[in-house]
Amino acid sequence: MPTSRLLWWGGVVAAAIGAVLCVLGWYGVSGERFAERQIPYLASCTVPGAALIVAGAVLLGGAPVPRGSGARPQEPQAGTDRPSSDAPPVRVPGGTLAHRPDCPLVAGKADVVPAGDAALDPCPVCEPES
Repeated sequence: MPTSRLLWWGGVVAAAIGAVLCVLGWYGVSGERFAERQIPYLASCTVPGAALIVAGAVLLGGAPVPRGSGARPQEPQAGTDRPSSDAPPVRVPGGTLAHRPDCPLVAGKADVVPAGDAALDPCPVCEPES
């Protein structure tokens, strides 16, 4: 069995067991009037159940979706690569960042000017070379 399938099923099982433990803990607490008699249910069922739900969510979030489960994996979106223009950096008047000319933050703006020798920080999106 592939590792991704084990992770996915492990996440499903952990979350399901955690949900059952939380329900059992709630049921036990709801039947007790005094707080000191409710603590054992919290310690033995509710807290471990919540931890298993979180662990299951982490496993499900990190594991690829197995084939045949009905869910479609997300495909990478086109155009998410960093801009790669080799032209000199530009800036917006009054701005503090240097951008590549094809950076999505400045592309299409009419008031873009060359960065020149101004002391500007590099844009975190396009990361122009200094």
